[in-house]
Amino acid sequence: MEKILEVKNISKKYQSKKEEILAIENINFSVNLGEFVSIIGPSGCGKSTLLSIISGLEEKTTGEIYIEGEKIEGISDKVGYMLQKDCLLEWRTVWSNILFGLEIKGKVEDSSKEYVEKLLKKYNLYEFKDKYPSELSGGMRQRVALIRTLATKPKILLLDEAFSALDYQTRIMVTNDIYGILRKENITALIVTHDISEAISMSDRVIVLTKRPGTIKDIRKIDFNIENRNPINCRESPLFSKYFNTLWKELGVDE
Repeated sequence: MEKILEVKNISKKYQSKKEEILAIENINFSVNLGEFVSIIGPSGCGKSTLLSIISGLEEKTTGEIYIEGEKIEGISDKVGYMLQKDCLLEWRTVWSNILFGLEIKGKVEDSSKEYVEKLLKKYNLYEFKDKYPSELSGGMRQRVALIRTLATKPKILLLDEAFSALDYQTRIMVTNDIYGILRKENITALIVTHDISEAISMSDRVIVLTKRPGTIKDIRKIDFNIENRNPINCRESPLFSKYFNTLWKELGVDE
């Protein structure tokens, strides 16, 4: 399979007033085109730090990042990033919120507007394009945030606890919606989450990190062998509890 992301020997050290802190150490993995990969691990193990380094928002201490075979230094147009909060601008309509990323990059053109319109129609948001964020449900806000990111046509999407602010029922429905959108748009996704169930239901593989300094303990392949797979039908599979118990033990929750 074609590799789209390669993470090689990534380590990160922070310097405090009293000591040097090693957050993550010697992280190596790759992600294939169109693949969904989740990163889980104990609190404070460096999951979000790793994602920030891949996005270019944070500098690494050692190592290299490659996207489509190109060595990346700093922020890349090939990467989209979704955070825990949707970060929609309350004074902008849905339409102008989605165009915001394109405005920053100086890419608001007729072709990009047509692409945004196509996405809004395809994912049932076009009738809300003149609404403001306060008029939307939490799930709709996340879909708008996703389409804002997709409007810039990233090759890989990074999601950092992107659904954790939602209530449980909404979260399940939104993960199902966003999973479907990313699959249809053939977007590669790398997801950081503390929710084992979310990681299993959305991922082709799950990377398990150790406690700090975070190193890779295991990379677990997830295969439900379900036609038209989505997060909801994965949760209903008999294999789901087996994957959950395995990852629970690997996280050392019972230790």
